[in-house]
Amino acid sequence: MNYPFWDVDIGYGILMATIAVIHVFVSHFAIGGGLYLVVAERAARKVNDTLKLEFLEKLSKFFVLVSVVFGALTGVGIWFIIGLLNPAATEALIHNYVWGWATEWTFFVIEIAAAILYFYGWKRMSGRDHMIIGWIYFAAAWGSLFVINGIITFMLSPGEWLATGEFWDGFFNPTFWSSLVLRTGICIMLAGLFAMVVASRYPADKLKARLMRYNGVWGIAGLVVVVLSMLWYWRAIPAEITAAATEMMPTPMLSLWESQLFAIALAVMIIVFGFIIPRMHNLVVAIIIMALGLGWFGAYEWMRESIRKPYVITGYMYGNAVEMAHGNAYQSDGYLAHMKFRTGDDGADLFRRACRSCHTIDGYKPLKPAFDGTDRSFIAAMVMGTHVMIGNMPPFLGTEEEAQMLAAHLHGRLDNRHVSEIYGIQGVALGQRVYEIRCGKCHEVGGYNDKTASLAGLDDVDYNDILDAAGDFADEMPDFTGDEVERAALIEYLKTLQEGGTE
Repeated sequence: MNYPFWDVDIGYGILMATIAVIHVFVSHFAIGGGLYLVVAERAARKVNDTLKLEFLEKLSKFFVLVSVVFGALTGVGIWFIIGLLNPAATEALIHNYVWGWATEWTFFVIEIAAAILYFYGWKRMSGRDHMIIGWIYFAAAWGSLFVINGIITFMLSPGEWLATGEFWDGFFNPTFWSSLVLRTGICIMLAGLFAMVVASRYPADKLKARLMRYNGVWGIAGLVVVVLSMLWYWRAIPAEITAAATEMMPTPMLSLWESQLFAIALAVMIIVFGFIIPRMHNLVVAIIIMALGLGWFGAYEWMRESIRKPYVITGYMYGNAVEMAHGNAYQSDGYLAHMKFRTGDDGADLFRRACRSCHTIDGYKPLKPAFDGTDRSFIAAMVMGTHVMIGNMPPFLGTEEEAQMLAAHLHGRLDNRHVSEIYGIQGVALGQRVYEIRCGKCHEVGGYNDKTASLAGLDDVDYNDILDAAGDFADEMPDFTGDEVERAALIEYLKTLQEGGTE
């Protein structure tokens, strides 16, 4: 809490993903494309394939413009945006891996210089010297991936670093090697996909068919490596993280499922237009294939980022930049006492610091529909119990008084009409909505922490007794503060329950 807060309307997750996924999509091509160019050039020179060499020269121009120019600009964009969104986590990464970043930037300088020399060297260098430059480029680019992979995987699985604080313990962490193989496979796959874009502009002749088949081999080979290493990567993630994701985190599991669909669609398109009807491959098809590749990449990166919840650095810092080591101080003194930059609106400041990294009021992951029609005391109780809710959120480490301030801030921005009026429903439908608002964030019917086994088959007296004593069942469980209409509707809904779901 040592930095000012950057408050923007767009959700942090969307903003970060828009910049990061595009950059990483291009940067992995910058690595795989370098390998593709030099391997293909070597094969073409061995048989004096002038037509393929001409294609590679055109591809290298596209390669330099996309990877060096666009990739470098979006790379700067990532540093800019993470410094604004989570300066505390950025500070931690820089302090712990300053020599890692210095090494990566050295590789990057070599990479840029080699890429430019490679592009301008087609007519100015001997074939041998030209390929040496190409290999230097690829070695530097992959070296950059090697270093960044260690830092990125550290954020998910820091391993022994949490106890030792040693550079290498964090760098060679439990997911390092599986992620490195996975990302290398991605590089190979994208090399084929990007090459297909350039080859798509060629006329439908034998050369185009030959190029498409060659590019298809790169695409499929990379995809096979991706699928196999993805299984390895999932198993390398600490079991408590994957168990939490499977049980109570719909976002990473949905993203994982989406990535599988994109992979299947991508494989089908590559096989059809790379091997079966390669001459029919045109720019529109190439763009569709690229879109599928970007979709797969986006789903994978979304899974990788979201599965870390509630942390930005697992076991060290929560997603809202609250350091775990300072938890006792926050609970004793309150968040506000540790905020160096305050606006004068304490409720708003608490929302920004505790919630805004993941939630907005009515935009990305909105809180408004989750609390419309409720009261301040209920909201405050839910704030104090965030760590047991679906979604694996960080705990609220402020004081109870601050929870009330935050609740007041949220309540003032809600629809304060009765739930039945907001949604235009009555009876069982109203009861189901009341359940979703007041109970479903911790007890999902048929899902996470399902309680239908103990709720099914009771009578009105039993249900009323449960609601009367709700706040006594657990410290994180709020009292039932709904009115009599909500209570009656909720009981009517509870009567429809059977174990594991509804009738």
